[in-house]
Amino acid sequence: MQNGRRNSKLNTLVLTAMMMCLVLVSTYFFKIPTIATKGYVHLGDAAIFLSVMLLGKKNGAIAAGVGSCLSDLIGGYAYYAPWTLGTKFLMALVAGLFLDYAAKKSAEKDKRRHVLSAFEIFGMIVGGLVMVAGYALAAKVMYGTWAIALASVPENIGQFSVGIVISVVIATALQHTPVRQFFTSTSMCAKSAN
Repeated sequence: MQNGRRNSKLNTLVLTAMMMCLVLVSTYFFKIPTIATKGYVHLGDAAIFLSVMLLGKKNGAIAAGVGSCLSDLIGGYAYYAPWTLGTKFLMALVAGLFLDYAAKKSAEKDKRRHVLSAFEIFGMIVGGLVMVAGYALAAKVMYGTWAIALASVPENIGQFSVGIVISVVIATALQHTPVRQFFTSTSMCAKSAN
């Protein structure tokens, strides 16, 4: 029994590290610089939402915050790193709260689905809006004007929206593979009973 717990903790640690790396890579290599905020938009939000679906709110938030922060540090955006750490952590945590609640309710009903519920998508949107607000606040503090802060809003909304679509497509595809057993947060990827 103790060996099983140790293996479970080790699996969680390894998956968290892997998702942290996936967040880092998808943020660092797939980015488009923005002029107004001197930041960038990227595909890392897809990996963040996937991390939350795979790891749950706590470990998903750690992978999201640290992976995104590392991308800023090695990519020449160190001035954003502290903001990114907190903002992406909160983004994933908020989305994870919704996803975990939906998975719990689905498990109580012993109901398995092949798509995310509207409630789960709404939770991802709320998490994305937390990220938008966090970066708007960061821009206001760093540049001293709400004009620049507000200029970042549309691009960040677009970034997390694309991230939601990509993560849902990937999670839906993965439910037909053995990887399905590793998902913890989404009711669509709940472990099968057989």
